[in-house]
Parts: sequence; C-alpha cells; structure tokens
Amino acid sequence: MEQQWTNELAVSQVRVARPTAQLKEIARFYCEGVGLKKIGSFAGHRGYDGLMIGLPDASYHLEFTEHIEGSPCPAPSKDNLLVLYIPNRDTIRHIVERLALMGYPEVEPENLYWAEKGVTIEDPDGWRIVLMNTEGI
Repeated sequence: MEQQWTNELAVSQVRVARPTAQLKEIARFYCEGVGLKKIGSFAGHRGYDGLMIGLPDASYHLEFTEHIEGSPCPAPSKDNLLVLYIPNRDTIRHIVERLALMGYPEVEPENLYWAEKGVTIEDPDGWRIVLMNTEGI
C-alpha cells in the first residue's frame, strides 16, 4: 500500500544548493558531462552568480553559487553523495565515457554498496555523484 503525502508538508519543489569557486567548470560537468539541463541562472545578485540545473520538470534541481570574493567549498567525506538512479545501463556507460574524456574518471566509492550497480565520479569540487542502475530493481 502506497503511503499518501500529507498536506502538512506540501512541498512543491526541492533545491539543493552549494557554493563553488569554479561555476563554469561545474556547469560543464553537470550539463555537458552528466546531461542535466540548465533551468535558470543569475549574475551579479548581491555579489553572487548562480546556476540552477536539474531534471526536465524543474521540481528537483541543484543550485551552484559563486561569490565575487570567492566561494570555496571543500568537499565533505567521500560518502556524501548525489545519487542519480538511471534505468538504462547504456546511458550510464555513455555518461561515464563522456566524463572520462572530460577528465573525470570513475573513483572507488567509500561504501562498496555503490559499486554493485553504480559508478562513482567526483565533480570539479571533489563532491561525488553515483550513477546508479535501476534495471531489474
């Protein structure tokens, strides 16, 4: 039985935001490499430039911001992950190949569970994504 969402927390959108000191390379990694879409951006807002990227319906997306004075953001532990569940193995293979050509090779995950059906890759800031195959799940 599927559990129903309550109106008490009627969320219409989810955004995960973090700073970066290399907004252009982050955009290249996630848009050209991973294949997410740019859904918005801004420049010069109180010293910040920003980029929103995500899934086509824009209800789930990532925001990256860069401040004019710098926005260092050291990566957390190697087990802090953005996991993208992808049903097609060929899609994952194409993304992995594209990212490798861009200089972002596969890395061994901290938790080997993610190696069973997924591929872990570090973005330009050292944050990790997992491209997880959902075929057969």
